[in-house]
This record gives sequence, C-alpha cells and structure tokens, in this order.
Amino acid sequence: MSNALEELKKSKSNFDALTKQLEKSQDKPKTENKYQDDRFWKPELDKSGNGFAVLRFLPAVEGEDMPWQRVWNHAFQGPGGQWYIENSLTTLNKKDPVSEENTRLWNTGIEADKEIARKRKRKLSYYSNILVVSDPKHPENEGKTFLFKFGKKIFDKITEAMNPAFEDEKAVNPFDFWEGANFKLKIRKVDGYWNYDKSEFEQVSKLKPTDEEIDAVWKSQYALKAFIDPSNFKSYDELKEKLNRVLTGTRSTESVADIDLPPASNSVPKSVGSVEKASSTDSDDESLSYFSKLAEDE
Repeated sequence: MSNALEELKKSKSNFDALTKQLEKSQDKPKTENKYQDDRFWKPELDKSGNGFAVLRFLPAVEGEDMPWQRVWNHAFQGPGGQWYIENSLTTLNKKDPVSEENTRLWNTGIEADKEIARKRKRKLSYYSNILVVSDPKHPENEGKTFLFKFGKKIFDKITEAMNPAFEDEKAVNPFDFWEGANFKLKIRKVDGYWNYDKSEFEQVSKLKPTDEEIDAVWKSQYALKAFIDPSNFKSYDELKEKLNRVLTGTRSTESVADIDLPPASNSVPKSVGSVEKASSTDSDDESLSYFSKLAEDE
C-alpha cells in the first residue's frame, strides 16, 4: 500500500474537514462543453420509466482536499431564440452579469420582470468521482471509475448521511474507502421529472477486500479542481457580451441596461430578495447537455 493511501486511511478521508466544508456549502452559494464525455457516468431509465444503479462515492484524489466540486451555471433562451449556456462566475465568488441582471429585474418589483429572472436563474451542479458497483442497464460499466454530475437532491442525501437528523443515527462519510457506504440510486418519473426521493445509502462497508485493490481504484480517479479553475471560465466582459448578444439577437455593444424592459414601478416592492437564492433540481440537468449542443451549433 502506498504511503499516500496509508495517510488517507489514517485520516478517515478527512471526515472532520469534509463536515466543515459541507456546512460552508450549505451557507453559500469551465469545464469545456462537450455533448458526450466518456469520463462521465449517466443513469438510464428502463421501459417503465424507472432507473436503478448502485454507486460508491470516492474520496479526493491525491493532492486535492475535496471529493466534490460544485459549479453554478445559467441556461436559457433569449427573445430571438439564441441560447445562453455558460458557467457562472459566482462559482468563483465573483460578480456575474446574469446574476446582476436578474437582481435588477427582481428588484423592480414588477411580476413580469420577476418571471424573467426566475427563468434565467442559476442552477447548481456537483461533480464527484464514483465507482459503479451495479448498473443493470449497462453492466459493462460495473467495477469502473467515472465522473458523476448530480444536483441538489442527491447532494442532500449525502448531507443527511454525514449529518443525520436523529441521535440514534450514526454519521457516515460516504466518500471513505473503508468506512463509507454504497449508494442505491433509485429514479422514478414524477409529474414528468426525475425523482430521487427513494435513493438511499446502504450499511457501512469496505470498498474492496484489500488495500492494494483500493489503491488501484484511487489511482484511476479524476482530478476535480479543473471544474473550478478560473482559466476554464469566461471573463466578465466575455459573458456580458454574450448576454447582450442573446438578449438583443445581435452582436451590438449595447449594454444590458439599455435593452427595452417593462418600466420600473414607482411603488416600493414588498420583497427585494434575489431570485438567485432559488433552489435547483436534478431534472434541470437532463436536457442541459442537449441544449448546450444547440448553443454550440448556433
């Protein structure tokens, strides 16, 4: 067993540090666009509209601290049919032109403006390494390591495992090789959307019988820091130019503020909270890759 793996085993995959980071992620809010990336595993539904797989979330790779990364993005169509699909600079705790425009719209107090802002709100995605334990639709994936993109609903399941609500429940670090737990992903169609409510973690178990096998899995994982590397995000000016182009249907240098919008209300709005705080759903991701392809083809 390598020295690095031995240190990881002693640290219990940094459970205390992960718990602190989990608390931060609950308080606060580019990768290259590819229509298909073989590094990623995606669930698939059967003929009845249900999906099932058993996954194991994996710890951070050597040299990184966190076993997940999170990215905010925007995906919406402008009045002329052009798509705006970009990662948000708020991921990096920087100002973003869409968030600024959404806040301006929301703060007018006009319901029509608020509805526009709702449609353009940012969406949250998480990225982790997983080992596919069971994949009935594609058994050839079993035993292999993949990247997995998922949303808030699944991340809530991870949060519940790490911070159980009841005293008789023991906290579990799902990302631990030795004291983690397999995740039974169960998908149903509810009102046309993918629902993950029945998904759950199994009992605590060791990932592999030997540390040598575990080390091989660890070495097969992918680095995650690239997802939040500033070099993979467009600059504020580039995003603003793209936003102007999508909203006006031209390549004009006209600013977003100059676009014709409903007049501001003279009355003081009852609520001026930002729409950016609205939560996202995992089902938002189902069509995002398809829309990304459409945007690239424009």
